Amino acid sequence: MRLILLGPPGAGKGTQAQRLVQKHGIVQLSTGEMLRAAVAAGTPIGLQAKDIMASGALVPDEIVIGIISDRLDQPDMKKGFILDGFPRTVPQAAALDELLKKKHMKLDAVIELRVNESALLNRVETRVAEMRARGEEVRIDDTPEVLSKRLASYRALTEPLIHYYSERRKLLTVDGMMTIEHVTREINRILAAIGAVEPKGTRKPARKTAPAKRAAAARNPKKAVKAVRGAGKSASTAAKKPAKAQARAAKARGSVTAQKSVKKVMKKRAKR
Repeated sequence: MRLILLGPPGAGKGTQAQRLVQKHGIVQLSTGEMLRAAVAAGTPIGLQAKDIMASGALVPDEIVIGIISDRLDQPDMKKGFILDGFPRTVPQAAALDELLKKKHMKLDAVIELRVNESALLNRVETRVAEMRARGEEVRIDDTPEVLSKRLASYRALTEPLIHYYSERRKLLTVDGMMTIEHVTREINRILAAIGAVEPKGTRKPARKTAPAKRAAAARNPKKAVKAVRGAGKSASTAAKKPAKAQARAAKARGSVTAQKSVKKVMKKRAKR
């Protein structure tokens, strides 16, 4: 299973990604974590990224794609992955498509968590007000003002991906305003519908056809002999049943005849 989760900040992508990871045993790929891991490992691409990150500049797309490429070659990728935080732009999406094509990998779906931005802002405002009322410290990046900027950035850079993946028939939309449980169930339902995961329930075993029975007999000769003997006994018993019935009928007829003969003799004696 290879997925991308799309949606604005606060849509619940991280929560749903973790649930998919736990349920299906796939890997969540975060570009930020991959960059830090590559830098720590001292890989050639990691060393390039290190200097750029140290200067405070954005890491170019080709370096990010290179790090993703190295990560996709790892053994734990066999079951699949969820990309988190990438792609963010249409050029990144096109570069990712090219990378997957080279690796003979297929993207199963892009799941968009569609939410109401006004509702997201209201949630943040309520959460911040409650935290302040309890005397808790509010993170500087967890305020309505910061969220508004992040939403504007999402609309300008990332929202065009919805059209990009829709044209390629990869986009599946889920109502992100539902409860967490409902969103999880809906995601799993549509993944089962497109064949990305096995649907719930097991299929009943199909009845064996005649060729299948012969093949099974060839694999187990002893069972085949028993089956033949059983069939022979059944046929023999079936054949014996009519013969026995005929014998009983003949015996009954003979008994009746004998009774008539005795009656005739008794009548003759009575006349004398």
